[in-house]
Order: sequence, then structure tokens, then C-alpha cells
Amino acid sequence: MFPDLSEYKWIVPDFIWELDQHINFDKLSKALPDAEELSKLLPDLEKLGESLSLLMGWFSADKLSKALPDAEELSKLLPDLEKLGESFSLLKGWFSTDKLSKALPDADELSKLLPDLEKLGESLSLLKGWFSAGHNLVSEVIGPSDLLLFLGPGGETAFKAMDSQTFEASEKQYKKGLLGELILLQEQIKQHEEEARRAAGNINTGTSQQHRKVSDKDKIDQLQEELLRTQLKYQRILERLEKENKDLRKLVLQKDDKGIHQRKLKKALIDMYSEVLDILSDYDANYNTQDHLPRVVVVGDQSAGKTSVLEMIAQARIFPRGSGEMMTRSPVKVTLSEGPHHVAMFKDSSREFDLTKEADLAALRDEIEVRMRKSVKNGQTVSPETISLSVKGPGIQRMVLVDLPGVISTVTSGMAPDTKETIFKISKAYMQNPNAIILCIQDGSVDAERSIVTDLVSQMDPQGRRTIFVLTKVDLAEKNVASPNRIQQIIEGKLFPMKALGYFAVVTGKGNSNESIDSIKDYEEEFFQGSSLLKKGMLKAHQVTTKNLSLAVSDCFWKMVRESIEQQADAFTATRFNLETEWKNNYPRLRELDRNELFEKAKNEILDEVISLTQVTPRHWEEILQKTLWERVSTHVIENIYLPAAQTMNSGTFNTTVDIKLKQWTDKQLPNKAVEVAWETLQQEFSRFMTEQKGKEHDDIFDKLKESVKEESIKRHKWNEQAEDSLRVIQHNALEDRSISDKQQWDAAIHFMEDTLHSRLNDTDSVIRDMVGPDWKERWISWTSRAPEQHIRNETKNELEKMLKVNEGHPAYLANDEVTTVRKNLEARGVEVDPVLIKDTWHQVYRRHFLKSALAQCNLCRRGFFYYQRHFVDSELECNDVVLFWRIQRMLGITANTLRQQLINTEVRRLEKNVKEVLEDFAEDGDKKVTLLTGKRVQLAEDLKKVREIQEKLEAFIEALHQEN
Repeated sequence: MFPDLSEYKWIVPDFIWELDQHINFDKLSKALPDAEELSKLLPDLEKLGESLSLLMGWFSADKLSKALPDAEELSKLLPDLEKLGESFSLLKGWFSTDKLSKALPDADELSKLLPDLEKLGESLSLLKGWFSAGHNLVSEVIGPSDLLLFLGPGGETAFKAMDSQTFEASEKQYKKGLLGELILLQEQIKQHEEEARRAAGNINTGTSQQHRKVSDKDKIDQLQEELLRTQLKYQRILERLEKENKDLRKLVLQKDDKGIHQRKLKKALIDMYSEVLDILSDYDANYNTQDHLPRVVVVGDQSAGKTSVLEMIAQARIFPRGSGEMMTRSPVKVTLSEGPHHVAMFKDSSREFDLTKEADLAALRDEIEVRMRKSVKNGQTVSPETISLSVKGPGIQRMVLVDLPGVISTVTSGMAPDTKETIFKISKAYMQNPNAIILCIQDGSVDAERSIVTDLVSQMDPQGRRTIFVLTKVDLAEKNVASPNRIQQIIEGKLFPMKALGYFAVVTGKGNSNESIDSIKDYEEEFFQGSSLLKKGMLKAHQVTTKNLSLAVSDCFWKMVRESIEQQADAFTATRFNLETEWKNNYPRLRELDRNELFEKAKNEILDEVISLTQVTPRHWEEILQKTLWERVSTHVIENIYLPAAQTMNSGTFNTTVDIKLKQWTDKQLPNKAVEVAWETLQQEFSRFMTEQKGKEHDDIFDKLKESVKEESIKRHKWNEQAEDSLRVIQHNALEDRSISDKQQWDAAIHFMEDTLHSRLNDTDSVIRDMVGPDWKERWISWTSRAPEQHIRNETKNELEKMLKVNEGHPAYLANDEVTTVRKNLEARGVEVDPVLIKDTWHQVYRRHFLKSALAQCNLCRRGFFYYQRHFVDSELECNDVVLFWRIQRMLGITANTLRQQLINTEVRRLEKNVKEVLEDFAEDGDKKVTLLTGKRVQLAEDLKKVREIQEKLEAFIEALHQEN
């Protein structure tokens, strides 16, 4: 039998696996010939089986690298082709029968499933070449690189070149096609290198080296030039193959992206890993669980070209750039992965930037710059906040890179004083991760002695076990450096006091910010093709170009990931156990609600409390509104309306004065005061429901959040502006009505007046007591005495009371001659008093006298309803002040009823809407939730959630990583 093709499913077209869904195998089995008839037609199966067994052995994994047999050997193994042809002719007849045609799928359906056969033939031809020498090709393509020393175990190289016997055995099979050319070219390169070393050794050995002929040196130069030309040809063929492979992969990815095969697409491995890093960047490691997951940290001096190197790896000009100024102001995490389209996307945004369009590129650069400037706060120049970005495209190497702000030596004007120290702190924080790969970028166009970053990197990685050194601007260095050997010393790691896994030299353009990536690649290739550094052997082919750099960095990144990921997963498993144990010990009866879950719970409670406002009874609303409104306006009514009107001589003047002042009050102040009272009443009731504890169910962890929601909702709430206008008309009509319909209303007005006057009288007595000090009884019992000013005021009070006893109908104002009389009388008794003090004391004394008189009149009017109905005809009793208080009381009741209706029907609902808006805003503001929901319980639940999420994602990533391996 043939080998199990499921092992090679990755190279078998999808239409083969889907074909079985369209073939009716029951009908097909009936249409096929009998086994006995078929056995007569087939050739000798034993001989054919031996041939197939031998072929199967060639396709086995351990012999896959060996070449296929030549045509002569193959012809001996195959059966008689003429006899086999006759057999297949008969089979063809059977396959054309009606039964078979019904069993097989329709031609139109089959054509839809089959791919482009011409293209498939080309792909399979290329695959055949790869199968014949795939392993050897990898080893030859990579070449002897210094970077391979850390990719293989135990200091050995990761790939071994094939031995000479294997090459000779398969040489015939490699002489056709691009792959054959590659192998032959590689062999020629080895031969040229060997000849060049022998020739150089012959010149440099022995005592007669000074007498060698010039022709020997010319021969060496000729061999080196020929070697370089062969290497360049080798590189061009490689690029052709890679371009074809890239186009094929792009087509495959586009088909998958469109869902042609109806597959459920899985999340890319690098995207899963990037999600873990994003969560870790937000996780506060309070339990000594540090983030030691690998990522590539890009560090370098300012303007060394590190951002340009990253753009070359990402194959797009995605970063903002400036002339000599600091552009990278915060770390930028870039997740690179392969995809059918060249696009970029931020972690917290759904917008895709098409990197093939210049407009989208410019928008992406602007967005990155805006995010950087937003992250810089409080007058700082740089920020430790990370901007997370993903870039996908055909042929992009999968890895996670972090571009850090450039290291500076001097703080210039416009920068924060601590900018240099902050950059060092950020760089060290990323580089001290023992699994981080440090991509050290050095500007080749400046003196090596001016470099700062190399010292910093050597401190973080003294052995160079995870550092890759990159020398940029090599084109400028070759022109400006007097001694080219200096560049060779840098690449060989002999100039800087730092060690590295590998050394690379790259060119990132001519310094023009408008250059495209393709033009930079072309310029880089053109430069190295003509560079004397390569011609003279100072640089090796595998040490140049950003393409070789990205391949090496990607290999190193994934090697580090595979070595460290399970250890990190175990660390988070231990952390999770510790956190769960702490929660059980401290909060055994509470669910583990994180900050978002607690916010949702508090949100429901707050909305329930707002709904409770609609359950307040109308009577309760009106009592509160009427009481509060009278407390707010009573002083104005007594001082500005009642007292002035009471000074008039007759009832007609009293009523006229009252009407005028009530009209003025209603037009200017009363509606506004009423709305203020209603709004304050709504706030008080809302606060009462928000702050009211609900017994054992009350959770004080929400108190701070509820208070903030209450304040913000009240701040946003605005009373309906039309309410004052409608309320003004209602109040004006209520105050114009003087008709008291029954005795019950009259008694209510009497009671309201008495309560008001008694309250004012008590307040006045308290003021006078404070003015004159304790009386003789209090002084005797409490053993206290009056102050000198209190003694003067007491004497003044006694003198003014004598005046009122003589003239009980005295007006409210004290004449100047009366002031003089009082002052002289006091001076006669040895009391020096100021006229201002006399008038001030008079105001309180007369106020008390008036209130007592009004209370006496109110008592007389208790039986005055009969006279009121007769308009006080034939009666000396006048109760106009009772009517005034009835009008005020009725206005208060109508106003309270109107405000209550507006509260229940409109304002409570508007307040509920405001509360919902505030809660929605708070829900989107993570910083706000962190401020309002605090405490050990919240933080412990947050840590538990984060650690569990990290652990689960790490486990999923490890499983996917094992499946990929």
C-alpha cells in the first residue's frame, strides 16, 4: 500500500479531501469490474509490490533528503508498460459506462472543486524539488552563521551540511531547476572559499612571503571577486524562490480568508501570545510574579535608526519621524504576523489601516503620535505606558517587538529634567527580563565612542546570551570611516565592550523620510552588491540586510519562547493557588467579584434606589415641599410684606400694600425660590435612598461610588425652564384670592399665623437674650455676670421698653429726637451709649413688641369669621392679617401640589435618565472605577481574575505551540 497521506495533508490540495463528499461509493462499487476480471488484466502484482515498496522507502522521512533514482534504475523496476496500457484501456471502457457516470459527480460540480491545474503542476514540480533536497537546502541556504551557535543545543550548529557522499549520489538529480542551481552554486562557493584560503595561506606562510609574485595576489583578488559574484547569484536565486513562495502563501491565505474551504479559522499563534503580553502589561504584580515572557526589545541611541529597522522588519513606514528630535515618547509593542493583507490595527480599536495606501499610512503615523502625546502627562517628556499595535502581511516574520524611546546623553531645552533617567528606567525595566531578546541598534555613521546604549546593554546582558547587535547606516560608515577595518571590528564584536549572539550590518535608506520600503530594500541590496566590505571579506553574506536580520531575530524569539513558556505558566499556577487560598481565608462567604462585576452589582442597586423615588407618596412630597418652601420665604413675608403693611393706619391701606408687595414678590422671586426648593427636596430624597443602610445586606464597598454617582447626577440635572413661567401664573392667581369659604379654613389660617408669630417671637427673644446677657436669675444660679457691652444694651433696652409702654402704637422707626432723648437719659444714669447701638437695640425691642401685639390680635380674631363674612361692617375688629396668612398658606399648598406633580411626572424620570448616563460613563472610565471601588477585597478579586486569565491563555498558547511543533 501507499504511505498514509494524512501525514502529508499539508501538501495535498483541499479538493482531494472534499472530493469524497461528492462521490456515491455504493454506486461506484457496482459499476467497477469484478476482482477476478481485474486480476487477469493487471500485471504481476508481486513485482509491482516490490517496486512500490522500494519507492515507499525512498519517500520515508529518514531518506527524504536523498535524491530520487535516475531514469535507468526506475525503468528496471517498473512493469511492462505496454501490458499495463492495455489493462488501463479496458478500465477506461468500464469507467465510461452509464452506471459509473451516474455514480460519479457532475462535471460542473467537479470543475468547481478542482483548482487551476496548470498552477498546481508548477507548485508540485517545485514541491518535488523541495522534497528531494529540502533538508540539505536549508543547511546550505542558511550558511555558516555566527547566530547558529545559539540556535543549536550544546554550542553546536542547528543544521549540519550534508556529507560529500550524499552530494555525489544526488548530484545528478540537482542539475535541473532553480534548486539544482542553488546546490551547485553553494558547492562552487565552498570551492572558491577553499581556493582563496589556500592561496592566502601560501602567501602568508614561510620565510619567503615578501618575495611572492604579484600574480599570486592578483589570483587571490580574482578568486574573491568570483566568489562574490557567485554569492550574489546565489542570493538572487534564493530571492526568486522566496518571492514565488510568498505569492503562493498569499493566495492560500486569501482563500482561507474568504472562507472558500468553509474552515473555522483559528487564532494565530503569535496573536495568542500577544494577548498574554497585553494582559501582563496591565497586571500589577503584587505577589512577586514578574513578567518574564520573551519579547524583542529594540534599544538604541536617539536617531540611531532603530525605528527604521523595525519598519523594515514590519515592511511599512508606520512610525512618526522627525529630523533629529525625539519621536518615540513611549514604548510601542508591535505584534508581527503573517496574513493575506498588509494591515495594522491597535489593540483597543477595530479600525484597520491598509498599509498599502499612503493615506492610511499617514493616518496611522498621526494616530501613533497622538497616542504618545496623550500618554505623556504632568509635564513629562516620555511615558512608560505601552501602545499596543499589530501588523499583519504576507511574508512577515512572526514575533513581538517593543520599540523603546531612544537613549540620550544630554537633556535639551523643552525636555523634563528627569527625561534621561526616565528613559534609562524604562529601558532597564524591559531589558532586565531574563528572557527578553535585546536588539541593540548602533549608528554606524558616528564614532563608536559616543555610544551610550552599548554600555547599558552590557550591564543588562554581560554574557551576550540574548543580545543581537545591529549596525545601521553602513553606507555612510563606509564613506566616512577612514579605516574600514573598524567596521569589521564592530561586526566581529572586538570594538565594543559587549558580547552578542550575532552581529548584523544593515542600510535603512538614504535618509529621506518619503522613501518607500521597496526602494530602501533595493538600495540596500544595491549597496551591498557593490560594497568593498563584502568584496574584501570584512562582512559575510549572512550578516547583511534587514531580511537576514528579521529571520535571525524571529528564530531566536521562538526558541526563547519554547524554552521559557512552560516555566512561566507554572509560576502563574502557583500564584493562582496562593490568591485563591487568601480569598478563602479572608472572604469565605463572598463570591469573587472583580471590579467590573462589583460595578454592575452597584449599578443595579443604584437604579433600584432611583426607582424608589417613584414610590414616595404624594402627601409626603407635598408636606416636605410646603414646609421647606415656607422656611425659605417666611423671613421675606414677615419682614418685607407683613411688617410694612401692619404700619398702615387702616385696612384699605393694609390690603393695598399687601397686594403690591405680593405682586412684586411673585413676579421676581417666588417662582424661582419654589423651583429651588423642589430641586433641593428631590436631592434630599434621592440622597436619603442612596445613603440609607439596608441592614445586613448593606455593602459599604459601594458607598463611595454611590456618593459620586449622586453628586454627578445632581450636577447634570437641570430643572425644566418652563416650570417657572407656569408656576408664576398659578401662584399669582392663588395670592389674589381673598375669599375664605368656611370656618375650618379660617381656623387653619389662625393656627398658621400663631405658629409663625410664635416662632418669630422665640427667635427675637433669643437674639435679645444674647444682646443683654443673662438676667438676675441666671446670674445667681450660674454665677455669671454681664459683659460691659451687654450691660449697656440692657440699660438701653429698659429705656426703650419704657417708651413703648407710654406709646404702644409707636411706629416701627425711631425718630432722631427720640434717640437723643434715650441717650441723654442713659447718660444721666452714667451710661455712655452710641446712637447706632440705640437703633440696633430698638429694632429687636420693637420687633418683640409688634409680635406680641400681633399674637394678641390673632387671639381676638379666632371668633372673627362671622365679621369677616360681613366684611367687618359694624365691628371694630380687623383681621386683615389673618386673611393675608390664609392667602400665603393657600399659595404654599397650591405650589407644593404643582411641584409634586412635576417631580413625579417629569423630574424623577429625568433624574433616572441622568443616573443611567452617569453610570454608563463611569462604566467606560476604567480609572474612575479604580478610584471609586477600592480596598483589599477588590484588589484581591482583580488579581485573581487577571492571574486566571493569564494562566488559561498561557495553557491555550502552549497547547497550540505543541500542535504546531
